[in-house]
Amino acid sequence: MTETLDTNVRIMPSRGRRATRTTLFDLGFEELRARLVDLGQQPFRAAQIYDWTYQKLVTGYEQMSNLPAELRVSLAESLPMDALTQVHALETDDGETVKFLYNTHDGQLVETVLMFYPDRATVCVSCQVGCAVGCAFCATGLGGLQRNLTAGEMVVQAVNAARLAHEHGRPLTNLVMMGMGEPFHNYRETIKFIGILNDKHGMNFGARRITVSTSGILPGIERLAAEPYQVNLAISLHAPNDELRSQLVPINDRFSIDQLMATARAYIERTGRRISFEYALMKGINDSDEVAEELADLLSGMLCHVNIIPLNPVDVLPYERPETADIDRFAAVLEARGIPTTVRYSRGVEIAAACGQLRAKFQ
Repeated sequence: MTETLDTNVRIMPSRGRRATRTTLFDLGFEELRARLVDLGQQPFRAAQIYDWTYQKLVTGYEQMSNLPAELRVSLAESLPMDALTQVHALETDDGETVKFLYNTHDGQLVETVLMFYPDRATVCVSCQVGCAVGCAFCATGLGGLQRNLTAGEMVVQAVNAARLAHEHGRPLTNLVMMGMGEPFHNYRETIKFIGILNDKHGMNFGARRITVSTSGILPGIERLAAEPYQVNLAISLHAPNDELRSQLVPINDRFSIDQLMATARAYIERTGRRISFEYALMKGINDSDEVAEELADLLSGMLCHVNIIPLNPVDVLPYERPETADIDRFAAVLEARGIPTTVRYSRGVEIAAACGQLRAKFQ
């Protein structure tokens, strides 16, 4: 395990629900063109800037050699590129998992994880500082919600991950919004973030390689079904009945499992896309054969896939990871019932890689 740390980071209280500072990463391509015209520049400069930023992955305007020097100076002042500042980085799994801790301009802490696999490199992006959902087993919600991230603060997480992947001789292939926060509680900026990454002038990151994860915010699922981006949808389920799910995911008191399943089926019917159900498996809580059978009943006949995620334990919470034999047994019950199932072990347990753990530890 390797570690880098900036001990000069300042932690400051948030003064609002959303940052007001605009960086280059906050602007879509057409917005950048309009900004350049306002500055008296030719609009073709936007394509040059996007190429330097999202294809060549430069870290500053001074590296954009085909821009006039005065424009580089002007943009550095009016549209800075320091949307986030890295203050902490941890590596484990022989460098295959890297967790970043970033400081925002107003002193908040945000986490990102980059994971290398033999066939892909995946970044896990945060969309909020903290979270209001308050899942019982998750470290992110322990401090509540501080504020939403801007699209730019999300974009720069992906760009920095792509840069590090490139340094390892690998392309960034997948992006999951499974970091800190609930994407549908920050819907507008989340969709803008996806649009910026997907733009053909920039990173041209395929929408089908992006997964948006929700705790079950039904209006957000309905809105996503109508969006032009063919992203993947993951729903954090964690339990097959209202009594248990309400204990683990309090939003279930507002959006019951019956409502969630009806909305999920409507999403599948409208988009033709499969839904992934995330299931954090916890010892003695939701890992029995009876619960597995109930989950299979709930999902029977649905175009879906279940990702069983053995819990990445949080020191201050009472939930534990099941034994390997119990994990395999739970998965076998689902598979025997014809439910497509994958066990996905958490990466980076020893570097607090689960959502919110490093942030809480650092604070």
